[in-house]
Amino acid sequence: MSWHRAGVLLLGAQSCLPVPGVPAVGGVGSVLLSMARMGWKLCHVFRPYTVVLSKIPIVSEFGDVFPEELPGVPPNREIEFRIDLSLGTTPLYKRLYHMAANELAEVKKQLEELKEKGHIRPSTSPWGALVIFVEKKDKTKRMCVDYRALNEVTIKNKYPLPRIDDLFDQLKGATVFSKIDLRSGYHQLRIREEDIQKTAFTTRYGLYEFTVMSFGLTNAPAIFMNLMNKVFMEYVDKFVVVFIDDILVYSQSEEDHQQHLRLVLGKLWEHQLYAKL
Repeated sequence: MSWHRAGVLLLGAQSCLPVPGVPAVGGVGSVLLSMARMGWKLCHVFRPYTVVLSKIPIVSEFGDVFPEELPGVPPNREIEFRIDLSLGTTPLYKRLYHMAANELAEVKKQLEELKEKGHIRPSTSPWGALVIFVEKKDKTKRMCVDYRALNEVTIKNKYPLPRIDDLFDQLKGATVFSKIDLRSGYHQLRIREEDIQKTAFTTRYGLYEFTVMSFGLTNAPAIFMNLMNKVFMEYVDKFVVVFIDDILVYSQSEEDHQQHLRLVLGKLWEHQLYAKL
């Protein structure tokens, strides 16, 4: 989470350096950077500075919102993740493939972490997808599941994602911004019980299934966007931009921003949604 005070916000289509001689903007937020990457070529002129939010009193009031790890299985919410399949679909199962010793060690480690949090459980499902690895920015590898076959037979959720230009229009006149990243946002939403077996994946150490929404499932962005809109609807178009699991709080003054930030953090606390500093 980061707080930025600016006179102008500098954004370019591919980078934060579209104007010669103007310093780069360091991380105004993935929501805004996504806007830039998705076609916003006209730049505004801002010089933001970043404040360490852990030192801001408002943030310390909501310490429970910023755990180092997710506390476990999320609560029952108004929305559950569903996997509705095309008629005639039969279970899809992929056989194991060879993994190097270091990959097996990483699988074993991450399985234990996910089991400890209650995010996966042993399965007897007839379904079984393959485990793959995705390299993160810090060069470590995150274990993921290849759900492409499942996605092909899943009925697509048509819940609309917001237009980038509409999001950008909301920020006119704002000079103070806070970006809040949810901690493993997808893992904060349960999967409907009858759909859990469809998420099963095969490993050398057994067959497992997710109890929480997993990365790689085709409808995850749409369903999570629906959840976030329901949570923040009274603040959207006023001082909040939501884009899937990113929240941007924007204000015209620092005084207003403190009030807005307190309302947003209070809403996260109320709904047991967790963020990272």
